[in-house]
This record gives sequence, C-alpha cells and structure tokens, in this order.
Amino acid sequence: MRLLSLSIEQLRRLEQVSLEPGAGINFLLGDNGAGKTSVLEAIHLLACGRSFRGGQHEALVQRGKLELRVVAKLLSEHQEHTLGLERSAKAWRAKLDGQTIERLSELFLRLPVVCYEPDSHVLISGGAEHRRRFLDWALFHVEPLFITPWRRYQRALKQRNRILKQEHDAASLDVWDFELAEQGACLDDLRSRYLEALRPTLAAMTARFLPELGDVQLRYQRGWLGGSEVEHLVAALAKARDRDRVVGYSTVGAHRSDWSLSFEAVPQRDMFSRGQEKLAVLACLLAQAEHFHSIRQEWPVLLLDDLPSELDPSHLQHTLTWLAGQTAQAFVTLTQAVVVPDQTKTPVCVFHVEQGQVRALV
Repeated sequence: MRLLSLSIEQLRRLEQVSLEPGAGINFLLGDNGAGKTSVLEAIHLLACGRSFRGGQHEALVQRGKLELRVVAKLLSEHQEHTLGLERSAKAWRAKLDGQTIERLSELFLRLPVVCYEPDSHVLISGGAEHRRRFLDWALFHVEPLFITPWRRYQRALKQRNRILKQEHDAASLDVWDFELAEQGACLDDLRSRYLEALRPTLAAMTARFLPELGDVQLRYQRGWLGGSEVEHLVAALAKARDRDRVVGYSTVGAHRSDWSLSFEAVPQRDMFSRGQEKLAVLACLLAQAEHFHSIRQEWPVLLLDDLPSELDPSHLQHTLTWLAGQTAQAFVTLTQAVVVPDQTKTPVCVFHVEQGQVRALV
C-alpha cells in the first residue's frame, strides 16, 4: 500500500502543495515551522479525520481561508483509488473515487496509517483511552467483525448514560444493559485476542530497541470485575447502577478497558525514563505495523515526525536501519539530512520544505 500522489490546499502554512512520494522512505527536510509536519497531518486527516496534533478542526484551515482540501491517489492490493477530504463550515465532505460518501469510515478504511510523533508517549503515560484507541485502530483495519459491535456499543452507551440522568426507568435500563453487555463482551474478546496475537511481534521489536530491559509483559484489563461472558457484564452493570445514577454515567464496561506494558527491569509504567518511554512506544507502533503486514500482506503508511528530537543518534540510526529493511512507505520529517544504510530494500526520496512549499530533491 502506498500513496502515489498527494495534493494539499490551505492547510496551515500549506497554500497549495502537490507531491509524488516514492514507494519507500520519503524524507521531508526543512527548518522548524516550514510546514513539514503539516504534510504528515494531511495524510493523517485522510486516514483518521483528525490531526495527530489535536486541537480544533477549524485551526487546521489556513488563516483567512474558508476551507481546506486534501486529495490523494492510493495504490492498494493492485488497485488505484482516489481519496478526498474537505473541511468547511464546521463540516467534513469526503469522496472516494469521485463519489461522495456519507460515512467517513469508508474513507478511513482505505488508508491505514501508523503515526509516531512527539506526543505519542501518551500511549504509555496517558489515560486508558489512548491504549484502547491503539487496539481499536488495528481491529478496525484487520478484523471485519469489529466495526458493527463497536458502533452498537457506542449507541448503547450513549442511551444508557442519557437514561441515567433522567428519572428512574429500570425497564429501559435493563434493555440497554443487555445490549451494552452483549456488544461489550464481543469488543472485550476482540481486544484481548488482538493483544495476545501482537505479543510475539512486540517482544521481537522491544528486544531490538530495548534489549537492556529484558522480556516484555503485556496485560489486558477488562473494564469490569468478573468474567468475560455477557452475563458477567450484565451483573456488573446492575451492581454499578446506583452509583452510575449518582455520577450520571456508566462506570463499568468495555469503554473502561485498558492494557499495560512492562519489562523485567521496569515493572511499572511510572518507572520508565523519558527515553525508555519513547522507545517503548515506538516499538509498540512498529510492531503494530508489522503485525498488520503479516495479516494483510501489505504495510500501512508510516508517519514519523521529528525523529531526531525524539530519539538519540544511535536509536535514530537503528530506526532508519529497520525502515530500510522493509518495503513500507514512510514519511519522515527532519531538520537536517541523515545517513541511510547502504543496503536498503526500499527506495529513498527527499523533499525540501520551506515556507509552506515542497520541492523534490532526490
């Protein structure tokens, strides 16, 4: 899977940019503030409908402009597709192969992206929602059975929380408790099985980047006490009902699940040094990309933002060596050129970014 072309209009500093990235590593060189990260943001928007930098969607639109537009031509499974996304008047408009689509997820499903950037450390240091998103991204792209129970769960959770804020309606709560439990047990099973399947790939990746920490341990924690069956979650919801009515939301369920990563030398996440935390997150994301490749027989697009500021020179070179040994398309932002290993399986392209303009160098 790779992007054949990318067109960006009125996104932050990028007035009108077009580039034809290579099939392998694409370096984006330029000073801080030149617009390198905005190129990665544009790709991330097509893949997820949001910027990895957070903030309001309106802030993405270039100052003084009314809308932004990103269009890409994608090659996947020997077929070409055109993906388009526009933002204006606080609404998204998406097109796939020239046809307007109602559900943005239809667009996102076409372009799986794994992104490592300065705030990626929240995968370990942040709240459980970041770790659930890590699991759900993978399941969205590799497990066809995921999206329906996920949508049904979100709907049931919204309805249950609404009823909790109203006058007591036990019959309605019983209905939504069962729906929440049925879909939640399904999500819980999918998430725990995915994490278990990821374990050997992640173990190999952490041994590569953090061998001094010893064996890695993964632990999945469901969002309720008791067993994993539907009836166990029904019972947990019933037990929590009085408390939930007081606080006005559901305190147990699949939306409260979490997972943790630890090592022999670092048994708790608050014991990681900042450098170890960054490398552990990088290992998680690259392992996820590699596991995706093992299932789909193609790589997700990799986005690696500001690597030199995130990694020391040794681990930066280690990462580039790993990239050079794969056939994945990657976009890497840098403020200065780096040495790429001589024996590389993948072509290398270099783009210079200056004052919102992108120019191919190699």
